Amino acid sequence: MTDTGARRRVPWTVVTPVAAGVALALAWGRHPGDVVLIGLAVLLVGAVLAAVHHAEVVAHRVGEPFGSLVLAVAVTIIEVALIVSLMVSGGDDTATLARDTVFAAVMISVNGIVGMCLLVSSLRHHLAVFNPEGTGAALSTVITLAAVCLVVPRFTTTEAGPEFSSGQLAFAAVASLTLYGLFVFTQTVRHRDFFLPVEKRHPDVDGDGHADPPSNRATWISLGLLFVALVAVVGLAKVESPAIERGVSGLGFPHAFVGVVIALLVLLPESIAATRAAANAQVQIGMNLAYGSAMASIGLTIPTIAVASIWLDGPLSLGLEPLQIALLFISVVVSILTVVPGRAKPLQGGVHLVLLAAFIFLSISP
Repeated sequence: MTDTGARRRVPWTVVTPVAAGVALALAWGRHPGDVVLIGLAVLLVGAVLAAVHHAEVVAHRVGEPFGSLVLAVAVTIIEVALIVSLMVSGGDDTATLARDTVFAAVMISVNGIVGMCLLVSSLRHHLAVFNPEGTGAALSTVITLAAVCLVVPRFTTTEAGPEFSSGQLAFAAVASLTLYGLFVFTQTVRHRDFFLPVEKRHPDVDGDGHADPPSNRATWISLGLLFVALVAVVGLAKVESPAIERGVSGLGFPHAFVGVVIALLVLLPESIAATRAAANAQVQIGMNLAYGSAMASIGLTIPTIAVASIWLDGPLSLGLEPLQIALLFISVVVSILTVVPGRAKPLQGGVHLVLLAAFIFLSISP
């Protein structure tokens, strides 16, 4: 009886998305109390973790570098949904929400995820080894997207303040999608080998350090549960958005820190996945996830926000503040120095993590 019960036990990755969806249906359109909001927050985090788990299952089936692409796009969908749901709530404070969230995602990706990958892998395997051709291509795309979408608006003069005009925003959106499309083509078709792990030390079937690929049935089930989890995350984020803003305000932090909270929430599971891959001497997978997330955060979020701005009231400030531009510039220089050799010591990982800590601290106390 015990063995039969154990075999029939439903995994949490199946229960959580369904439970989150039910909770969303019950809470939608209502104003739940603090105790209920805490429970919904737990389900929200569980749904994010479940969504990334199922994205990893699908990714494992399709293989690298498609796997990293699937995971990055899934996480970006969550991020875009959270941004739009908070912007729909209105208020002048949401004018910079997209900028703050996208910039936070970029800083967490290029410094936090990259730093953890390099530190963990180099401490465990003496050196963190990756492919500089593929990683360099990804980094250059991230730098270009960040410059066009987040830095240039600070210096344009058509509109007052750090805003694009309608035409400029349309150009940035088209340019972002074009660059992102070109990179995906390069990563998955033209030069796929540049984005594969350099070292393969695990004797499994597909040589990626994980269990054998799931069956088609398991993949389709995960794809369905991924969709359910994403819908639950979007809805619960909308329900929780007033509580997130109240919490940030109650701590005395600037409203811009809401964007940091959103980015930390959606990128935490991906950070764990990247670090786990790096621990298995597959730093390239971690780098694909890191730069892929940063790229998707800009290349997919900005066009979506550009379309959404047609219906959203109020200004859309995308231009970074001088302090943010300085942090981005330092991160770019350090990232180039890290990527060019194709291998890194623990020092490089520590440098990136210090830059992430500086970003978070200065977001709280600018």
